[in-house]
Amino acid sequence: MGTFVFFGGKGGVGKTTISSAYALKSARAGQETLIVSTDPAHSTSDVFDQDFDDEPQSVEDEPHLWAMEIDPEDEVEAHMMDVKRRMTDQVSPAIVNEIDRQIELAHQTPGAYEAALFDRFIEVMRTADDYDRVVFDTSPTGGTLRLLSLPEFLEEWLERLVDKRAESIDLFEKAAIGKKEARRRAEDDPIIQHLRERKEKFEFAGETLRDDAAFYLVLNPDELSIRETDRAVDAMAEEGLHVDGLVINKVTPAPDDDEEGRGAAYLAERVATERERIDEVRNSFDQPVVAIIEARTREIKGDLLETVADELEIDVRPDAPEA
Repeated sequence: MGTFVFFGGKGGVGKTTISSAYALKSARAGQETLIVSTDPAHSTSDVFDQDFDDEPQSVEDEPHLWAMEIDPEDEVEAHMMDVKRRMTDQVSPAIVNEIDRQIELAHQTPGAYEAALFDRFIEVMRTADDYDRVVFDTSPTGGTLRLLSLPEFLEEWLERLVDKRAESIDLFEKAAIGKKEARRRAEDDPIIQHLRERKEKFEFAGETLRDDAAFYLVLNPDELSIRETDRAVDAMAEEGLHVDGLVINKVTPAPDDDEEGRGAAYLAERVATERERIDEVRNSFDQPVVAIIEARTREIKGDLLETVADELEIDVRPDAPEA
C-alpha cells in the first residue's frame, strides 16, 4: 500500500464516509494517518463531530489520526491572487486593470477549480513526511489528470522560450551585454523560473501518483454511477494510473423472507435490481470489489464508522520491505 490513498467517485456516492472509515482503520492499525477532505459541506467534520480547517488537526480520542478540510473556493481565490501577483510584477501599471478583469474571468472558467485543488494536493503530498498514510476523499478529475501530461510538453516549449528571451535581450541590449550574458538573463527570468517550477511540480505529482499512491473508486449500485466509474477508470488509465479496487456503497438491505406488504415488495424489487448491478460491476470491471457497504438508517459516525471500516477489505499495512 502506498503512502497516498485516494477515494474518488461521482458526487453523492459516499466518498467522505468511505475515506473516513479507511483513515480510521489505518490509524487504528498504528499508521500515522492524515485524512484530507475537499468537500465544501465539511462532511469530515460531521463524521468525527469535530471542526477542522485547512491545517492538519488531531482527531479527538484517535492518537494516530489527523484531519484537514480544504475549502475549494478559498484555494481558487488564493490561486488566482498568486497568478495576479506574478503577472502584475512583470507588467506596467497601465495594464493592471486589464489583468484584474482577466483574472476575474479566469476565476469562473472551467478548470480553475481543478487546477487550484491539484496545486494544494501536491503541496500536501510534498509536506507529508510526518505521516505513514495520507487519505484523500477525492481522486484527481479528468481535467487535473491531464495536467500530468504537461511536463513533456513544457520541456520543449520552455527551451524555445529561453531562446526567444535571449534573442530579445540580445537585440535590444546587445550594445551593453554580450550573448552569454543575454542567455544568463533569460535563464534567470522570473517568468521562466516560475514555468520551470510548475513543470517540476507536475513531474513530482506524476511520479508520486504512479509510484506511491493507491486509487479506489466509490460507486452506488445504479446505472449512472457505474457509467461514471467506467469513465473514471479509462481516464486514469490514459495517464498511467491504475485503480486498485471498487467500493460499492449504499446497497439496500434485503427484507426478511417472511415480510409482506407494499414496502417489502418494493424493497425486494429494489434489492433484486441492485444485485444485478453488483453482478454487472463484478463481471465488467477488471478491478476487484473490495467492499459492499449496506445503507444505514442514520448518519455514519462513531460505532457505525467503525463497522464500515471493518467491512473495507483494503490493506492498511505499509509496503513490505524488498527481499
